[in-house]
Amino acid sequence: MYPKVITHNAISLDGSISGFAIDLEKYYAVAGSLNPDAMLVGSSTAKSGIEMYSDGIPDESPSDFVKPKVASEDKRPFWVIPDSHGLLQGRLHVFRRFEYCKDVIILLSEKSPESYVKYLMERNYDVIIAGHEDVDLKRSLELLASKYDCKVVMTDSGGNLNKALLEKGLVDEISLIINPILVDQKNLKLFRNLDLSSFPVQLELITSEFSDGQLWVHYRVSK
Repeated sequence: MYPKVITHNAISLDGSISGFAIDLEKYYAVAGSLNPDAMLVGSSTAKSGIEMYSDGIPDESPSDFVKPKVASEDKRPFWVIPDSHGLLQGRLHVFRRFEYCKDVIILLSEKSPESYVKYLMERNYDVIIAGHEDVDLKRSLELLASKYDCKVVMTDSGGNLNKALLEKGLVDEISLIINPILVDQKNLKLFRNLDLSSFPVQLELITSEFSDGQLWVHYRVSK
């Protein structure tokens, strides 16, 4: 059994994911309306988010070593981060404190650094090990469904994770908030370097909404 996978991004009119200010309130309001049980966040995106939206990494406190108590009525999603190389070591407490996050689950591979595994265990983070060198996304999704009852997984990613999921045929829906702005060509595009030559992704519109100059489009991936 696999959860439904929705990619969710805010982009400029020319398809860029950087170079403009994202309306975070609207972004997470739309995300919340799709009722995700987990947010799948790329480790590079998570690291860049800390650098962009915070004033540095705060010191850890004793509470950062304690697994949060989660009430049964808590509807916030887990944040699930594939991080087989330990890019976020020393930074994860920032996300555990995030108001939109129930708690953090880390996806590792069998080759993940022992020092990172120790760091995670000492702080009582949940860990899923799937894959030898890199994280096996398909197996990870299966385990999220079976172990955590995740029925809807939504990505919050800068593009590489979306690319991997799309190329593996694991995406069920695509949600985009299109902002009325054009940015310089140096900024990263969302759908870059996709290898879909053998199976182009056909989309079916579920809904669209226009407000405050922003267009939200929500598509179903035809399979």
